Amino acid sequence: MTEARTSYHHGNLRAVLLENAERVLEESGPDELSLRQLARDAGVSHGAPRQHFADKRALLDALAERGFEQLGHELEVARADDGAPFAASLLAFARAWVGFATRRPALLDLMFAAKNREDARDLRAVADRTFAATSAMIARAQAGGDVVAGEHVAFAIFATLQGLASLVTSGMSGARPVAQLVDETIATLVDGLRPR
Repeated sequence: MTEARTSYHHGNLRAVLLENAERVLEESGPDELSLRQLARDAGVSHGAPRQHFADKRALLDALAERGFEQLGHELEVARADDGAPFAASLLAFARAWVGFATRRPALLDLMFAAKNREDARDLRAVADRTFAATSAMIARAQAGGDVVAGEHVAFAIFATLQGLASLVTSGMSGARPVAQLVDETIATLVDGLRPR
């Protein structure tokens, strides 16, 4: 009996399938994902994955949900000091975000593509929970007068970081070290967000 098959009998098939699916996603993209192939790789019957995922879309949504949960955990760890100044908190958030994006670019793409589907209400709720503490951090900085007011601020921050992550993962950021790019981008962003 293979290790994967043993895992399945202990109730871990869903986790095994998701781990294998993420590996395929990062190596080959979502088009190469197949429940049948994942079943073969896990050493189970081709119908076994259907106990956990009705179809490929359900698998991709579960993968996206797991990605948001993992990103949320990384952001929480990075932001451990809720009493830190806004600039330091935002820098910690940015480093965690870009770190996640550079390690798992295909997963991050999937996460945002999946949550933006019209029928992805549950996935949007998971995404909202992932960013709730960061949104609260921005609101506190606005209430304290460290950051200009307005709902557009959170969007500008997320857009900047997603754009930075995209530039880094696509190789368009040049030869500068990623840490330097993140630090410089956040310093510029914090300066631009200060009330005048």
